[in-house]
Amino acid sequence: MRTGLLALAAGLLSLRFLPDLPPTWLLLCLPVLGLMLLPYRSYPLALFLFGFSWACLSAQSALDERLSPALDGRTLWLEGRVSGLPEQADGVQRFQLEQVGSRRQRLPSRLRLGWYGGPPVHAGERWRLAVKLKRPRGLVNPQGFDYEAWLLAQRIGATGSVKAGELLQRASGAGGWRDAVRQRLLQAPAQGRGGTLAALVLGDDSGLSAADWRLLQDTGTVHLLVISGQHIVLLAGLLYALVAGLARLGLWPPRMPWLPAACGLAFAGALGYGLLAGFEVPVRRACVMLAVVLLWRLRFRHLGVWTPLLLALLAVLLVEPLASLQAGFWLSFAAVAVLALVFSGRLGGWRWWHSWWRAQWALSLGLLPLLLALQLPISLSAPLANLLAVPWVSVLVVPLALLGCLLLSLPPLGDALLWLAGGLLVVLFEVLGALAQLSPAWIFPAVPLWAWLSGMAGVLLLLLPAGVPLRLLGLALLLPLLWPPLQSPRPGRAEVWVLDVGQGSAVLVRTAGHTLLYDAGPRSGDFDQGARTVLPALRHLGIRRLDRLLLSHADADHSGGAPAVFAGLPVAQVLSGEAAALPPQLNAQACAEDAGWSWDGVQFRLWRWPQAPEGNPSSCVLRVQAHGESVLLTGDIDQAAERALQKSGWPLQSDWLLSPHHGSRSSSSPAFLRAVGPQAVLISRGNHNPYGHPHPLVMQRYRQLGLTVHDTVLEGALQIDLGARQAVRGMRNEARFWREK
Repeated sequence: MRTGLLALAAGLLSLRFLPDLPPTWLLLCLPVLGLMLLPYRSYPLALFLFGFSWACLSAQSALDERLSPALDGRTLWLEGRVSGLPEQADGVQRFQLEQVGSRRQRLPSRLRLGWYGGPPVHAGERWRLAVKLKRPRGLVNPQGFDYEAWLLAQRIGATGSVKAGELLQRASGAGGWRDAVRQRLLQAPAQGRGGTLAALVLGDDSGLSAADWRLLQDTGTVHLLVISGQHIVLLAGLLYALVAGLARLGLWPPRMPWLPAACGLAFAGALGYGLLAGFEVPVRRACVMLAVVLLWRLRFRHLGVWTPLLLALLAVLLVEPLASLQAGFWLSFAAVAVLALVFSGRLGGWRWWHSWWRAQWALSLGLLPLLLALQLPISLSAPLANLLAVPWVSVLVVPLALLGCLLLSLPPLGDALLWLAGGLLVVLFEVLGALAQLSPAWIFPAVPLWAWLSGMAGVLLLLLPAGVPLRLLGLALLLPLLWPPLQSPRPGRAEVWVLDVGQGSAVLVRTAGHTLLYDAGPRSGDFDQGARTVLPALRHLGIRRLDRLLLSHADADHSGGAPAVFAGLPVAQVLSGEAAALPPQLNAQACAEDAGWSWDGVQFRLWRWPQAPEGNPSSCVLRVQAHGESVLLTGDIDQAAERALQKSGWPLQSDWLLSPHHGSRSSSSPAFLRAVGPQAVLISRGNHNPYGHPHPLVMQRYRQLGLTVHDTVLEGALQIDLGARQAVRGMRNEARFWREK
């Protein structure tokens, strides 16, 4: 039996690792082949084929729901109902629209929209909206959140920005009720932590600030302050323990069996909490897992621990095969598996504090390889933070917050409970802040497969019971995972990365022993690509310090991310074409009119127009040459600056050209392009950006000169091995079945 279940799980999970989906006709034939194999006792292979076919067909259905390419970038009138709780940040409302319909076009049934400066939108309302629609697309970098995979897992077929709208029907049903509860929580006297209480009670994390997210990430406690399976299991466990305690004290009615009542009450409480939280994917997953565990406790304890865990995994994947695309799916099941490995089958008993401490270090160690594989930050302070925060939140804050919500109709009592819960959160955040300062989260550099496998084997050995032979060998096997070998360019060569930062610029140049960052990505309000994209990418590539941070000029799309990079890594020197306009903490110096240096056999040459007015024309221009191959980084210079650069006699000719001003019409003059004589042009821009970059006339000039164009929107982050004269590598070209080509 277990072999067949494992085969079915393998078939369902294999979806996550497919570069492309098989054709539909083949997927329809695989179950038939599986049925033909059953008489030959090949049921594991048959179940694998069933699981694989079901997962792929489900994924293909979600891909077919995506917005048609013909409608990408078009503005259409549509109608739909707001689902979930809208998010509010920096003047933008973001919400999901379901039951979408349009008179003239077939549209995806679920959209994710943003509305700048629009009227308040509430869950459960029905709207008629004019929306500029976009196919699902995210940034693709050496390290970062895979937005496209997340959208597909949510079965969101398009994103868009609202231009105008008309309310057709006011909020009704459960969505409107949840929105009203949220507003009441945000107005509650919770000592400034109403948004955090809304996250715990309703699963609405929009009330958490960017600083809150960084703090939770640094301490490994994100799972505590955003509703997750842990909260569902906690409430179910409290209700189960209540009935069991009454039975043990002899206070339970003897004619009513306590065990079925305890299991039923626990599951009912979990469902109620799940409905209050909107029954999102993590909550549904937790309810399915809890149902299997309670059923096992009621009738099937003789099957052991691993069978119900496997059945819960299968139940989740059969209901939603795309769950395997989400990191939370892997982390939740892996955490339960680690605890089962550590606590099942042990001889003797442990005191509760011993068990609690062992659970924390086991989870931190056991999830380490998975966190690295998922490219997630690793918090060294997580064991201590969770040791304190888990009981604080689970035993004190959550029960008080839920009870306070239930008693909102009695304002004095409900407000008092919410005030107390908010005060407990204030204390918790103070403690977490102190721990985060001692040891913030870190993104480990990429590790080779052999080092990851070695570390995985080491973790498994260390989690085994004391006394197992060669258990301490796990420490040695773990070392390559914690200190992986880092690869640097050969002397005389340079590695160039044009990062995919949207409408902005960030270019990394690394030699054998030095690192330079040209621009640091855009920032708008709390949305900081320096913190979200540039800094994680640098750490993932093994960059531990910057010898030079060169900001072409002070515009926010080029220098906005600089403070985050400056705070996250040691920076030896900051240069800029507009040094005086940058934040004082950067201590930036002005670019010289003409300067040069050499690092590890690679030549760098810097130029700035001395008579440049403020703004784009004052951009610093950098030329990097390795083994006779060169790249020219131009910032946002316009045609006047291009003419000045040509007249200066500065060495312009380059093999690669970073398109000036993202391909703006005001740049890339024909004379300048002929003077540079590149073989290819690199464009860093945002998809459907409001400036229309790159301009069609500029693209026509590139084509007329026979230049190859590499665009971060189409290819993701671009990598060049300067000095090797090899083709550029675009990360979007790495096959992922969910990734927009």
